[in-house]
Amino acid sequence: WSDGSDTFVCRSWDEFRQLQKTLKENFPVEAGLLRRSDRLLPKLPDAPLLSRGGRTGRGLVRLRLLNTYVQELLANVNQVSWSPVLTSFFEPRNQDLESALPPSSMVILPVPEKPSPRPVNSLDIHSLEIQSLCCVHPFHTQDTQGRPFHVKAQESLDVLLRHPSGWWLVENEGQQKAWFPAPYLEVAPEVGLMLQNSGTVFCASRAYKGSRADELSVPAGARVRVLETSDRGWWLCRYCDQDGLLPSVLLQP
Repeated sequence: WSDGSDTFVCRSWDEFRQLQKTLKENFPVEAGLLRRSDRLLPKLPDAPLLSRGGRTGRGLVRLRLLNTYVQELLANVNQVSWSPVLTSFFEPRNQDLESALPPSSMVILPVPEKPSPRPVNSLDIHSLEIQSLCCVHPFHTQDTQGRPFHVKAQESLDVLLRHPSGWWLVENEGQQKAWFPAPYLEVAPEVGLMLQNSGTVFCASRAYKGSRADELSVPAGARVRVLETSDRGWWLCRYCDQDGLLPSVLLQP
């Protein structure tokens, strides 16, 4: 976003196809419908139906196509890239942070800290080192198979995947996997040491609206700089050149 904040949203392939159709209807000149030489909107071709690797392989091809499409779209002229059609498409929705995913879903995320020997436009699935954390408060949700997933206070969970949206993929002793809110998990010891250093950048797991003059208001996914930590649950942070307090439970490294 233009204020420097980041937001995680979930959109399907069909929604991107509908977006392309809507953009053509709203910007016929930029779509080249009147003259091909005036075309500015990028094309969104589909992956071959019989892609190598089956359903997963086709999904990876679509991800590469979407990556190219979105980069070209956001680099477009202002009347397109700043239009309500496009900004409303990327606006966060209520279901973006829901823990439940469609059946048989596969989550594929980039791992920028590990350089890949493959070409830049290729995508890989990386495994992460498992770490056990304790749940701070009881929480009830559904696992990835739609079954009840109940966690008690101080129950240990294995963190399989950390996502900047604030929802982490965890596994309990019964080998149930579920998307779990990161603020409900105790911070690892090595992260606790890092908190002592002022100036560390954190991500807001959800939006917060300050109710007092000394508090900050931030959107979900905002990157804030921690200036001072406290064991009282309120940290002094800086966001968009403003200093104020934020609940530490909302902040994730």
